[in-house]
Amino acid sequence: MNIVVAGFGTVGQSFAQLLLSHKELLKKAYGLVVKVVAAVDSKGAAVSQRGLDLELVLKYKREHGTVAKVPSAGCEMGLTEVIQGVEADVLVEATHTNLTNGEPGMTHIIKALQLGLNVVTVNKGPLALAMPMLKEMAEHRRLALKFSGTVGGGLPVLAFAKECVKGDRAVKVEGILNGTTNYILTRMEEGLKFEDALAEAQEKGYAERDPTLDISGMDTACKLVILANEVLGKRVTLRDVRVEGITKIKPEDIGMAKSLGKAVRLLGVAEESEVFVKPLAIDQSDPLAVKYNYNAVALTLENSGRHTITGKGAGGRETATAIIRDLISIKERLVMT
Repeated sequence: MNIVVAGFGTVGQSFAQLLLSHKELLKKAYGLVVKVVAAVDSKGAAVSQRGLDLELVLKYKREHGTVAKVPSAGCEMGLTEVIQGVEADVLVEATHTNLTNGEPGMTHIIKALQLGLNVVTVNKGPLALAMPMLKEMAEHRRLALKFSGTVGGGLPVLAFAKECVKGDRAVKVEGILNGTTNYILTRMEEGLKFEDALAEAQEKGYAERDPTLDISGMDTACKLVILANEVLGKRVTLRDVRVEGITKIKPEDIGMAKSLGKAVRLLGVAEESEVFVKPLAIDQSDPLAVKYNYNAVALTLENSGRHTITGKGAGGRETATAIIRDLISIKERLVMT
């Protein structure tokens, strides 16, 4: 399977490292032989139809800040030019999330589908803004568009949901979908002020230097859009979600909830009548009341009731694992066709 990787930051590099360390396992267990024929970052690309030396690519990325410096493979081409010039089966899209217009990921995904490439994306932006259109585009061309790493990182939320709805129907999705806000709210329960809890989350690497996407609730909203479309079959985008973040939560709100046996959590909720993100007080015994940087998703099904999956949220290695999972799925699909 020939792969082009767009975006070679934390996730892209973690993906390359997993391919190196799990090469024999993937071949033996799944018959998956991955050849990365191109890697692209914001400053250029490294291209080799024979397959890149990933150890060398990682080395030059660390030392020079770009894959464009890789000897004999580095160049200043952009993604569009690269995928037009190589033979590839799959684009792995791992560029930064942009909720204004979805770029550059939106163009990357559309161009790849137009050129007949299957797509694995961990970029939430294009899906949050235009998921129904992108899915239709892939289905029309009989190509795979996989995105399990966009929700829960390595936690197999979408696979869990698909298994649950077999022979049943999902009527509601609820989730703690952002580890940063969950960590902050947990530490506020333990006595920290919002500002101190945020600073601690940044120090531990759970929050970005600019945490706006997390604390505003927009990251949760993006993931909720993906769940609503994929699990409930709704045709929604980010514009359809009512969003309220955690910046207005006061210590007394946390304390009052705690005294009543409840925990304040930032919940994303999608059901037939509405899709919203909002801090809510839920019972401390609720499976969704996970602590620190954990995620949790609960599905309510028409016949079999409520099912919950919990685990650690996003991280470079965890999200890279989801990319591998999606590639295995595409490999199985290619074999079947």
